[in-house]
Amino acid sequence: MKNAAADHTGAASPAAPAPTATENAESSAERASASAEAAAGEQADLPADPPHPVDASGTAGPAGRSAGSGPAVMPPGVLADAGELLRALAAPVRIAIVLQLREADRCVHELVDELDVAQPLISQHLRVLKTAGVVQGERRGREVVYRLVDDHLAHIVVDAVAHVQEGK
Repeated sequence: MKNAAADHTGAASPAAPAPTATENAESSAERASASAEAAAGEQADLPADPPHPVDASGTAGPAGRSAGSGPAVMPPGVLADAGELLRALAAPVRIAIVLQLREADRCVHELVDELDVAQPLISQHLRVLKTAGVVQGERRGREVVYRLVDDHLAHIVVDAVAHVQEGK
C-alpha cells in the first residue's frame, strides 16, 4: 500500500530506479535541441525583413522605395510621441474632458459640474492633457479657461467611443 501511495503522489517508487545525472543531462539536451528546432521552424515561416520597417530618415523604405509608394515609413521619434499622446488620452476622465472641450471651451468648475468629478482630480487630469499638448489654458481673471489645441485629438476620441459603442 505504501508503494501505491508513493506512486499516486508522484514520488519515485522503490521499484523504479531514479534517473542518473547523465540521463538527466541527456534528457535536458534533447529538450533544448527539440525546442531550438521548433523555434527555427517557426522563424522559417517569418520573412527575413519586416515588410515596412521603421526608417529613421522617413524618406525611403527597403530597396530604396520612396515613402509615397506604400504605407508611410515613420521616424521612431514620431511613433514614440504618438504613443505618449495616446497614453495621455488613456483615462476615462481625460476622455470625458476632451469630449466636453470639443463642445466648448470650459473652466475647471464647469468641468467639475458637468462630469461630477472632484476639482483636484479634474485639475490633475487637465495638467496631464496640457503637458501632452492636448489642451491649453488661458487665464481670464481668476479663472483659467481650457480649450483643445486642435480637433485631431477630438476626432480620435470620438472615433474610439463610437467604436466601443458599435461593439455593444
